[in-house]
Amino acid sequence: MGDIGEKKLSNEEGRWINLRLIKESDASITLKWRLKDRARFLNSGSSTEKEQADWIKSRPSTEFNYIIELKTGAPVGMLSLIDVDTKNLHAQTARFLIGEEDLVKGIPVAVEAMKLLYQVAFDRLKLKRLYGTVASKNKLMIKWQKYLGMKEEGVLRQHYFINNEWQDAIALGLLDGEYFEEALPKMNRLINA
Repeated sequence: MGDIGEKKLSNEEGRWINLRLIKESDASITLKWRLKDRARFLNSGSSTEKEQADWIKSRPSTEFNYIIELKTGAPVGMLSLIDVDTKNLHAQTARFLIGEEDLVKGIPVAVEAMKLLYQVAFDRLKLKRLYGTVASKNKLMIKWQKYLGMKEEGVLRQHYFINNEWQDAIALGLLDGEYFEEALPKMNRLINA
């Protein structure tokens, strides 16, 4: 696989927010978000700022890791495109988390962040498919992903051990045609409402 990171990785600009490439200096804020109750359905991660900085530094070139920023520059969340496979033309969406809920009220931050990530995947990288898994108890995220166009593709039984219990993973996917024909028009309507 070619070095995606060197050739194509860049910041993305939207109407309400920008996606900025994550940096080691984001360790403090991203760790704060990861430790909130809101992140309880995510896989456990770092427990110290140094571990988080080391994790950020160790990300491979097959990942696109972003900080979601308001136009003022205030960081409000994060999301990623991982396991980018340029041979089979697919990648996984991951690590989506709005960490500053109070700052984003009334702004379509989540929708525009996903739209910008999908643009990287489908417009720039010309991928055919995006996929991901969501813990089965994370009902709001499953509902939201389906609302934005993802289709449920199956269940991975007892796939995650979260909060001392096993949870199934709901497998979701989105094809390029579904994105352009269904998801993108819906996202544009929500962003421009």
